[in-house]
Amino acid sequence: MDTVIVIMQKNKKTGLFEKELQTLNISKYEQYILNIYALEEDNKITLNIKLTTDKDVLDWEYNAIYDYYDIDIFKELGYKIKECEDEYNPTWEISFDYIEDNFKLLEIINSILEYHNKELIDVLNTIKDKEGEYKNEE
Repeated sequence: MDTVIVIMQKNKKTGLFEKELQTLNISKYEQYILNIYALEEDNKITLNIKLTTDKDVLDWEYNAIYDYYDIDIFKELGYKIKECEDEYNPTWEISFDYIEDNFKLLEIINSILEYHNKELIDVLNTIKDKEGEYKNEE
């Protein structure tokens, strides 16, 4: 079953959503999307997508996930990415130029979600035996 996501354009000054740009039918890994919105600046629209985990993480996992998650994968693909440490669970905001072509935009977002899913699985497998290391740091 697909999840329908509405991409709204946000006013940079007010933070309010002004208009709907398009809808996307996401069929895989939609559970990772915290939010998605577009911002216009200097006559250019940027799409921002915040990705997170699909479950609440423990305190030690929070730091371990950030330590092992490789954001360079996204940078190498040409996206801007930053860690959002003010969220409850590990969260990354990925930004790129918005495109109106629904099929191409869906392809890009699906690709980002695939990379995120793979990286998160790798990270969770890597950290599963590291609880002692992280709890000793607290």
